[in-house]
Amino acid sequence: MRTRPAFPVRSGLGFLILFLAQALAVALPVEAHAHGDTVKVVISGQREGHVTTEITWENDGDAIDEAVAATVNSVSPDGSRTMGPWRLVRDAGSRTGWSTAEVLPPGTWKVSVDVGFPSLGHGEKEIAVPVVDPVPSAAAPSAAAPSASAPSAPAGASAGPVSPASATPAADPAGEGEGSDRTVWWTTAGVVVIALAGAAAGVLLRRSRARRR
Repeated sequence: MRTRPAFPVRSGLGFLILFLAQALAVALPVEAHAHGDTVKVVISGQREGHVTTEITWENDGDAIDEAVAATVNSVSPDGSRTMGPWRLVRDAGSRTGWSTAEVLPPGTWKVSVDVGFPSLGHGEKEIAVPVVDPVPSAAAPSAAAPSASAPSAPAGASAGPVSPASATPAADPAGEGEGSDRTVWWTTAGVVVIALAGAAAGVLLRRSRARRR
């Protein structure tokens, strides 16, 4: 039993549908492979130990707009040290620049980059990471440097400081003796006055008793 197509090919609508289907079948592979089947990986070097690369489409050199899935592996020339795998991140403000967030230590490294998405790509290069000297700190002033000298004393002046005791005039010994004599005189006069007062009191007491008799 023969079936009839829903849209006869001989009709205008059938020809249109067939043409669109063939055009779509051709356009999809062409659009999918417009940039090529591989990406180009160029390891440009390093920046402060970060591995730097340029990744573009192999055929036309266009930048890759979508995310790139890539791994970075590094090995020393003698194979004793390895670093990675690390992933690449896009450089800020760049469409083709990619670099590692991690830092390679100083030395010579054989670096390989493998891209798995959006297409396959591979790159290798030997790079050298230099040793960065630390920033020298400000030099401390030398201990032997002469300090600011104090103003020199005028000629003939004493080198040592003048003490208050030496600046005060010496006390007069004669004055000290005179003061001692005055103290002795007042003491003697007081004794004499007390004795005379006692004698006078005794005389008055005797006269008083004599009168009573």
